[in-house]
Amino acid sequence: MSDNVITRIGEIIAADPVVLFMKGTPLAPQCGFSATVARILMQLGVQFSSVNVLAEPEIRDGIKIYADWPSIPQLYIGGEFIGGADIVNDMTATGELVEMLKANNVALTEGA
Repeated sequence: MSDNVITRIGEIIAADPVVLFMKGTPLAPQCGFSATVARILMQLGVQFSSVNVLAEPEIRDGIKIYADWPSIPQLYIGGEFIGGADIVNDMTATGELVEMLKANNVALTEGA
């Protein structure tokens, strides 16, 4: 894995408060787990950037090394790795995801 890829991943994560590395795009996800995380973020009204790892194999391999996490999707909030679909689902159910978003000054839709 090239250092350039790891550097680029770090720059992508630093560029936005909420970044989702996923298979496909938020409006056209290519796996159920990616669809789940994108849907949760969209339902909360969160503005987030996404990276389609299927379009960039180096990023797909590199993000697993970057986070030391073997699967995709991967959600980052405020530069911090949060987890994949199961973790995001659990955090949504407990309210922890909303708390973390608010703590990072991420705007949410009314009522979230």
